Amino acid sequence: MTKAGYLLPLLLSTVPSLTQSDTLSRPRNGDEGLTISTDVELVVLDVSVKDAKGGYVSGLAKEDFRVFEDKKAQAIKYFSHEDIPVTVGLVIDNSGSMRPKRAEVVTAALSFVEASNPHDEVFVVNFNDRVHRGLQEPVLFTDDMNLLRAALWKGASSGRTALYDAMAYSLQYLEKGRMDKKTLIVVSDGGDNASALRFSELMRLIQEARATIYTIGIFAPEDPDRNPGVLRKLASVSGGDYFELPELSDIEPTCKKIAADIRNRYTLAYTPAHLNSPKEERSVKVTASARTHMKLIAHTRTSYIMPKKEALQ
Repeated sequence: MTKAGYLLPLLLSTVPSLTQSDTLSRPRNGDEGLTISTDVELVVLDVSVKDAKGGYVSGLAKEDFRVFEDKKAQAIKYFSHEDIPVTVGLVIDNSGSMRPKRAEVVTAALSFVEASNPHDEVFVVNFNDRVHRGLQEPVLFTDDMNLLRAALWKGASSGRTALYDAMAYSLQYLEKGRMDKKTLIVVSDGGDNASALRFSELMRLIQEARATIYTIGIFAPEDPDRNPGVLRKLASVSGGDYFELPELSDIEPTCKKIAADIRNRYTLAYTPAHLNSPKEERSVKVTASARTHMKLIAHTRTSYIMPKKEALQ
């Protein structure tokens, strides 16, 4: 049996091909999480399900879901609904315009950690004109609130906004984590005006990545660099959510809401029916239904980029 961390993630840049029997099992005594082992290539989706009032829906079974890739139904091979630890990055805008908002943002970020799974491993990335790692070396990840507080306060709020560079760095940093389920929480009050990376390049990285991304926009109405559409698209394509806050005081309850969403997500895995298709980018849709016939809203990433055939060998 191959232990895939806690859950096999959505693998886009590489798709695993493990010579094991197909199983989805409970851990043995003393082990955490779930184990997936397989002898086929898988796409694994991180799925949030809510009712019409926005409440999280638990207790759904595999039969309650349908998965479509490029509008073609796919057979669900694995299914689980577990509150398991994640690797999570707090990616925080620290440009000059954030100075008066910083205390509330730090408090909200720490509230997110307090509301999350206690076994999560967390890192911090602060960005302005440049991207700065928050935790002091050699610490890569921590659940220590004092270390996280110091990381969030590290550096003065100044300069412009290199959002795309910060997200690219953070996606790469996630791969150092030992948890297979990976998430970024991005907070910014302005559009990108300082990155070397282009938006199209960042979008490709997200489509190839494992991460679910949540973005929070705390824009001033008069800000000429505000670009909520970018944050919305970054979250949507990854299967996360975008929150535009009318009041800065809304950021703490929003961070707690994100923590709850992460802890209530389902995991579905399937083998693409047209694995050998030359098409690189694939669209994804998941629907959910309940025996009570209430309306359910299933939310996951909208697309992914298929790795090149040689990468599957």
